Amino acid sequence: MNRNLFITLLIIFNIAIDQISKVIVRNTLTFREEVNVIGDYFQLIWVENKGAFLGMGSDMDPTLRLIFLLILPTLVLGYVIYYIIKTKELDRLSLIAFCCIAGGGIANVFDRIAFGQVTDFFFINLGGVFKTGIFNIADLSVTIGMVMLLFSGIFNSKKKEEISA
Repeated sequence: MNRNLFITLLIIFNIAIDQISKVIVRNTLTFREEVNVIGDYFQLIWVENKGAFLGMGSDMDPTLRLIFLLILPTLVLGYVIYYIIKTKELDRLSLIAFCCIAGGGIANVFDRIAFGQVTDFFFINLGGVFKTGIFNIADLSVTIGMVMLLFSGIFNSKKKEEISA
């Protein structure tokens, strides 16, 4: 498959899955309703987030929120897309990771433009062992992308060490 087509399709896939899930949540759940999927461990809770990760910045001045949660992320996402298109020597794992990050980021920026806030709905609470804030598919895409980049960096640095040894 053509590399640029692969990049485009993967980014669009991430955006589409996120946006479809948010439409389903908005049309089937009641705001702040708690739906147990797996007991109290995994729940769906529809909330709207005017801030960034875990609501950070939601009480920020509207102008600052525009700059830090809309303009700056849009510029960064534009650069990420430019970087992955222009950097032909990226390994496949890093390429997929950057596409997940870009797709998730674009999906949340779209929410901020279209609705002035981001729809979140997943909540995990493993009884004091692990607990998340309420998040969405876009957040999951960005997080998975970051973890993949970390593994790619570790894997590639070990590969370079083996070659130079």
